[in-house]
Amino acid sequence: MKKKVTVLFSGGIDSTACLHYYLSHNYSVLGLFVDFGQKSAKKEFDAVKNISKYFKIEFNSIQFSEYPYETSGKINGRNLLLLSAALFYSKYTSGIIALGIHSGTSYPDCDQSFIDSVQHTFDIYMDGKVQIECPFINFEKKEIYKYCIDSNIPLELTYSCEMGAKQPCGQCLSCKDLIALYEIKNP
Repeated sequence: MKKKVTVLFSGGIDSTACLHYYLSHNYSVLGLFVDFGQKSAKKEFDAVKNISKYFKIEFNSIQFSEYPYETSGKINGRNLLLLSAALFYSKYTSGIIALGIHSGTSYPDCDQSFIDSVQHTFDIYMDGKVQIECPFINFEKKEIYKYCIDSNIPLELTYSCEMGAKQPCGQCLSCKDLIALYEIKNP
């Protein structure tokens, strides 16, 4: 029987790499898209649908309709919300919840100490039967990009602009990352 993983799936490069990672390791993968009112929700959702179809995986979505978030960039509690939503939503009593976070960011919820503290809370609820995994926690963004290129991941299907604009918008942090990645001649 395959191990089960729920991948928090925004349709961006990081979460798509995370999804591919588990598929390539023969896991039973469920994608989970969370709409918390972010400006980019519609375009992210479209990317999730297209990438899910490409990889032939099931995905589900959760929408927090009473919380329209009118900003981009750092969103306090974002990864905590995503992980909590996945735990709340998960159909499994055991398994993995995966997040595509990586090193090299200024966000306080993208490091191992954050994951360890949330894991401790998950253990209270699930008696250690649901694990949080972040396979790229020690990767820089350019290493994830290289992983995608080397794995033939269809990056043209991904969407990463925090503003919900045509990417790269050149304004948000995600698009600034994209511009830098596109400039890499040989990833």
